[in-house]
Amino acid sequence: MKILIFNWQDIKNPFGGGAEVHLHEIFSRIAKMDNEVWLYCCKTPELEYFEEIDGIKIFRNGNRNTFNFTVKSAYLNKFRKEKFDIVIDDINKIPFYTPLYVKEPLLAISHHFFGKSIFREANPISASYVYFSEKLMDFVYKKTQFAVVSQSTMDEFISRGYDPKNFSIVQNAITQEKFPMKVANKSEFPTIAYFGRLKKYKSIDHLLFAFAKVDKIFPNARLHILGKGDFMPSLQKLAVELNIYDKTKFFGYVSEAEKIELLSSAWVVVNTSMKEGWGITNIEANACGTPVISANVPGLKDSVSEGISGLLYDYGNINQLTEKLEAILSNQQLRNNLSEGSIQWASLFSWDNSAKLMLERCKEVIELYHKRK
Repeated sequence: MKILIFNWQDIKNPFGGGAEVHLHEIFSRIAKMDNEVWLYCCKTPELEYFEEIDGIKIFRNGNRNTFNFTVKSAYLNKFRKEKFDIVIDDINKIPFYTPLYVKEPLLAISHHFFGKSIFREANPISASYVYFSEKLMDFVYKKTQFAVVSQSTMDEFISRGYDPKNFSIVQNAITQEKFPMKVANKSEFPTIAYFGRLKKYKSIDHLLFAFAKVDKIFPNARLHILGKGDFMPSLQKLAVELNIYDKTKFFGYVSEAEKIELLSSAWVVVNTSMKEGWGITNIEANACGTPVISANVPGLKDSVSEGISGLLYDYGNINQLTEKLEAILSNQQLRNNLSEGSIQWASLFSWDNSAKLMLERCKEVIELYHKRK
């Protein structure tokens, strides 16, 4: 099978996130199953126009702000003549509206709608651009076949009037052999961690407010912030204002080895985002034998088995988040039970299985396309 993918970014792009991990982990495995996979994405100064990574042929063009305007012309002038069996439209940020011009069988992948949450992240003009671009999807993609990453994402599409028969779920996962898949020795001090991009809509400031309350009860507690992003200066300033800066460590970018070491030693990992397609960082923490406390929002709630791998709290409820943190930090039996449950939960998620599901979904879309011709 010859597959063409459109996505804003590839796995090496410094702005990449969970969507790029999902794409790369799944389609690199599909490439190894004797399939040819091409990816067209935006270019950055440090990356070459062409590169092959793990069997995926990557073509880069345009830039982060205008890449979507290059997709149609690239398809018509370059990729259309290559005779692909299927085209994958990975909808992440501004849609490419491929149903308007792609002639081959088409499968769209979606992680979540930004919706109104984009107004917390971007300025009003940019946020409005994203918001109304997503609104237009409801007209352009209504009859398109989809693979989504969670039940929450599927429910959101259905609430917007999409036909559930056009959807299947191919969930996020982890490469289990890269993780301990056991409970390790925990830090000497009660340690709370966040891991992910430092973006405003991820609401990491909520964790700092909660930690300031926890600090009054557990004065030896520590807060580790793993990851980088443009919200870091604001978070550092807030930590100073809350008088917790000396107990809060901003690690910035961490290597895979450092990530596993820090997640394994943490007592609990917290995910405060107002909305996600899923919650791959929750599963990664669980695979290190560490429970999570996560906002009970679309996507994130799909990646937590409440009472088994972690706990959920109402998004934005700082007092409730504080109570959950205090429960885990103070109750060793609860902490041990959730740590053991985390490993059991994480063992259910495998990129190998997700790749097989995605390949079957591609075959279904191709078969459906030819039946309708």
